[in-house]
Amino acid sequence: MHRPLAESPSPRPDPRAALAHVESWLFDMDNTLYPASVNLFAQIDRRMEAYVGRLLGLDREGARAVQKRYFHEHGTTLRGLMLSHDVDPHEFLGFVHDIDFSVLAPDRGLRAALRALPGRRFVFTNGDLAYAERVLGALGILDCFEAIHDIEAMGWHPKPDDRAYDSLVARFGLAPGRSFLAEDMAHNLMPAKARGMTTLWVNNGSERGAHGHSPAFVDHETHDLTHFLETLLP
Repeated sequence: MHRPLAESPSPRPDPRAALAHVESWLFDMDNTLYPASVNLFAQIDRRMEAYVGRLLGLDREGARAVQKRYFHEHGTTLRGLMLSHDVDPHEFLGFVHDIDFSVLAPDRGLRAALRALPGRRFVFTNGDLAYAERVLGALGILDCFEAIHDIEAMGWHPKPDDRAYDSLVARFGLAPGRSFLAEDMAHNLMPAKARGMTTLWVNNGSERGAHGHSPAFVDHETHDLTHFLETLLP
């Protein structure tokens, strides 16, 4: 009696073939264009705790609890502070982004992979423009992008708010069905997929990076963005 042969596992999709249609490449910035292990956000977290503590008269533990609650409920701490305390976003961002950028270093491999991508390239970040320019400059990739779509350009509606994605598409005349978004926060990919974008989850250990993850809106996954992009090159 012959036993039936075990079915072979389904082959993984070839990223090069799957992404041949892409005309616009969209990249989140923090913990996507550099590894989460750099821990740049630890500095920002401390600055946010200090800001919240000073604003609300809380000790460090209390300030951290409020900061994280706003982050989880509103997508960014800033959005929660704006809605609950009418905080000036420019003042807040200037304070929390006054950090040491020397932990970042030029990434020649990423630069080469980005510049080899055909089509348009954009940064899509919940950070502000001045901060994004400093991060991208420190990585040596600022000139790899046509533009930065930052939190102010989103009308202060951070990802995953639908308005963030709609403002990006409208501002640059993008065709969502021919666009690709790379993100370290899986739940930020859901609105992109709903608009027809191809999605990549950069699963590299970000805080709550896997929150809300679903294969229904995650097309590709990688632990290393540079390596993934290199697989697309001829």
